[in-house]
Amino acid sequence: MSELLSETALDQLFREARTFNAFLDKSVSDELLHQVYELAKFGPTSANASPARLVFVKSKEAKAKLEPFLSEGNRAKTMAAPVTVIVATDHEFYEKLPKLFPHADARSWFVGNQPLIDTTAFRNGTLQGAYLIMAARALGLDCGPMSGFDNAGVDKAFFADAPAVKSNFLINLGYGDASRDLFPRSPRLSFDEACRIA
Repeated sequence: MSELLSETALDQLFREARTFNAFLDKSVSDELLHQVYELAKFGPTSANASPARLVFVKSKEAKAKLEPFLSEGNRAKTMAAPVTVIVATDHEFYEKLPKLFPHADARSWFVGNQPLIDTTAFRNGTLQGAYLIMAARALGLDCGPMSGFDNAGVDKAFFADAPAVKSNFLINLGYGDASRDLFPRSPRLSFDEACRIA
């Protein structure tokens, strides 16, 4: 059976975690990015579809390629972040199902059914982006997830060789600077406002 996490761990993952807009001038190693993915990949997806495709934008050249497609409000903070993850979704994910879901012919469930492909890809790719946030937090990084960019431009710049891959959202990663641009936590809905037990 699973055991309860410590209060410290729950704070780090949820209660004290914040969306950071500024980061310390401290690099994030490639090794740590590998560790983040190796943890995040274990989050569940439908039929183990695993449609997320991630680009860790880290070099000056890659940041410069991303910059023109950022909205004005996201440009400075994204260019200053040590890493920006493009969370994208492969709408041909089903081609990998013989490997990922070998005990059934799951590929046949999707081929020719574009509405099912698109909803499965978007739902599960988004879930994987959320798992990535939690994995990054668990490994000591802070996150600044956001939309506010030209998806079509990013897709053309970063996925021209994979037209079935479409960007979803961005996540700035690094070590958050709580002294700059950290807004007060916004309210959350109570259980009674958001939930019911049927």
